[in-house]
Parts: sequence; structure tokens; C-alpha cells
Amino acid sequence: MIIRNRHKNWDWLFFWRKSSQLSAPQLVQNTRNLALQTTDQNNVKHYTPDASSKSTANDDKLQGIHHIIAVGSGKGGVGKSTVSVNLALALQQLGARVGLVDADILGPSIPGMLGIPTGEPPATTSDGKMIPAERHGLKVVSMGMLTGDDKPAVLRGPMVGKYLKMFVSGVHWGQLDYLILDLPPGTGDTQLTLAQSMPLSGVVIVTTPQAVSLKIARRGLRMFEKVQVNILGIVENMRTFTCPHCGENTDIFRHGGGEQMSQDLSVPFLGALPLDIDVVTGGDEGRPIVVDQPMSVSAKVYSAIAAALVAQVQAAITVLKPFVWQWDSNEGTPGWIEGAAKPAGSKIIPTGSEKTPIGLLRRDPRTLSILWEDGHRDDFDVRDLRLACHCALCVEEMSGRKLLDPKTIRSDVSPQKIVSIGNYAIQFDWSDGHNSGIYSFKDLRALGARAAAKSIDNV
Repeated sequence: MIIRNRHKNWDWLFFWRKSSQLSAPQLVQNTRNLALQTTDQNNVKHYTPDASSKSTANDDKLQGIHHIIAVGSGKGGVGKSTVSVNLALALQQLGARVGLVDADILGPSIPGMLGIPTGEPPATTSDGKMIPAERHGLKVVSMGMLTGDDKPAVLRGPMVGKYLKMFVSGVHWGQLDYLILDLPPGTGDTQLTLAQSMPLSGVVIVTTPQAVSLKIARRGLRMFEKVQVNILGIVENMRTFTCPHCGENTDIFRHGGGEQMSQDLSVPFLGALPLDIDVVTGGDEGRPIVVDQPMSVSAKVYSAIAAALVAQVQAAITVLKPFVWQWDSNEGTPGWIEGAAKPAGSKIIPTGSEKTPIGLLRRDPRTLSILWEDGHRDDFDVRDLRLACHCALCVEEMSGRKLLDPKTIRSDVSPQKIVSIGNYAIQFDWSDGHNSGIYSFKDLRALGARAAAKSIDNV
């Protein structure tokens, strides 16, 4: 039997007040059959503040989850959560194993849309893994399940990030093909935390057709591009309203804006959803349209969007996986995949990205080599990399003035550890104790180009 908390004292939820570190356990590595079984009665206990664990979202900690897909919008009120719920269920109807995280920690809405009770602390396994709620076969985690409808989660930005990581890497998900993350509006802490700490397969951007929504959705899309998260596609929501009495179509929020944006930005268009009163009613009553009316127009569109999304995910697989690389021992090396290179000149295969690495190599103790998807290779002297740090301790943020004096950096400085940061950067722990710099792949490619130009000048 799963034992749940019978007390209505929510002080335990804010256990971070008692501990400086919020941690989440390593995910269980179960087979698909084990993931579908009922949890062992003797292995389950109540979720308490003392359930401790480690929270690192590298690939090793997320075994069992094949793809993590974010659903964002940049703007509130475009139906992003409704799309997330129904898209997750449509993926499930295609035969996928799917989980859903309500990543809007401060404004959760997923429990209501799925009819999941709120204010009931979840149970955990004996090793501290939170057991997600299940509805229509979909595994779900939300802050709303913990706090209740009238209990706001009053949290600062860093704590929001910690809860988000816990909801992904501290949950007994079992085996999943897709974990859908329903993001809050904006381009702030939550989005940056995900891009830096989760191995995202990509993001779906939801917008309505009118100009004000498109402008903000465009900014949200550009934010994900900046941190090199694959844009899997755009969904245009609330395109057309069809009168149930006379059948006349009315474009209340205009028509085709999302599709036009996808063409302008050269990103996939996944589909357009109608403005449907049954979607609204079903969402309010915990009956998502995909399961409540599977033969409706809206449900069929969701199925088509899900199929298009699967195709985009398969085409956008990232070559390098998240890594923690010990420089001296070469343990955890990311790999070097020359076969994935797409150099210019082919009439069949498009040229690869000049900002996507497909190999990192310790060529010798003083040289880091990076192979880019377009086939180009850069060799970096590690001391030059240390001198190129752009963190606030090394470069004045407002003026760009260099604060780091090269004379203070020893000639034998070297990396101790190199860690991947999302899909867009790496971070170094240096032998001189410095570790606050993030090196984006864009900056590394530019640094390589400058070094090559300087070398030519010196010949």
C-alpha cells in the first residue's frame, strides 16, 4: 500500500529553509516491464523533507528517458498548457511512453486539466524517488499536486530552479520515450535552467496568430536558438472558430501568423489548432479533448502534430551526449565522431552547423581539439582558453574591459574538469581554482577563427 500524508501541514514543502541544499535522487534504471508494474508495497514510503538525494541532470542520471521536449511560448494565455497536455496524450496514442512535467512552478495548471487531485503530497520509493501521479496512462508531476489550489508556492528564482530539477531527475519515471515539459511564460530562470542543465531534445513553440503573440513567441524562439536548443517546430493555436450553429468560420485572433513565422524563420510548422469550445470545457473539467473526444477535429489535429513532432525529434538527434570529463585521466571523454561531419560541397547533404561540436579530444595535455559538424577542426592551447574566459571576474560586464591580467595566469594552468552545459556550451574547472566561466560553442568557434587568422599574419 502507498502511504500518503494524512496531515494538512505544508511546512515540509519549504524544507529548503532548514537545509542549504535541495537535492534529488538518481533516477531508477528500470526496464519497461518494471516501469509499468505497480510499485512494491514494501518499497514505498511517504514523501518527507528528509528524502535526500543528488540532483544532476546529466545523461547518466536520466537513463530511461529517451527525449526531453520543452513546450514554450514566451507569452502567457496562448494555450501552451492545453497543448502540452493534449500533445502528450496524442504521443501516447501513437504508442509512446510519455511523462509530463508542469514546469510552471509558481503557476501550475496541469492538475486541473487532467483531473488530478491537488494538495496531496506524493509517495516515494524507499530510495527517495517521487512517484508521479497517473491519469489516462500519463505520468505527471506538478507543484499543484503538492501545494493545493489555495496554497501559493512563494519561492525565489534559485529555488524554482531546484524544484524544476527535482521534478525531472528526482522522479520515478521508469522508461519513457518522451518527457514533456510545460514551461512558464517568458525567457527567464526556468528556461535558462533547462537549457543549461537538461539534455533537451528540442522545444516546441506555441503561439496564437495575432501580431502581439507572434512578436513575443519569436523572442522566446530566439532565446532557445541562442542556447542551441533544437527548434522542433511551431504550433499555431486558436486559429479559427467554427460556429456550432451556422458553421461559419471566424478568425478571432487572425489567421496563419504562426505558419508565416515558421516560414520566415525557416523552422518546421507542426500544425494549426482551431479555437474549440470543447477543448476549453474539457480542460476545465479535467477531460482533455484527445481522450474525451478522440474523433473530434481538434483531437485529429493533435494526432497529426504529434506525428510531425516525432519525425522532427528523430531528425534532430544530438550527436554528443552530456558529459563530465576529467582532463588528466581522460575519464568521461565526450567522443570524436568524424562520420557525423557534413562538410560543404555535397549536393545531397546540407552543410553541417559551424557551432555544433561532434567531437572533443585531449590531443595532448596542453591542447583541446574540437571537431565541428561542418568538418572544421580547431586546436586550442588550454592556457589561451583560460585567458579567454568571459565571466564577470575576468571581464567587466558593462564595459567589456578585461579584468584578468595575463601575467597572473601560470604557464602550466590546465583544466581539471570539463562539463557540458546544455547543448550550447562547456564549463571548465581550472587548476588555478577558477570555475565560473561558461564557454559557448559560438564563442569557441570565433576564438578558433581569430587564432587561425593571427597564425596566418605571423607567417
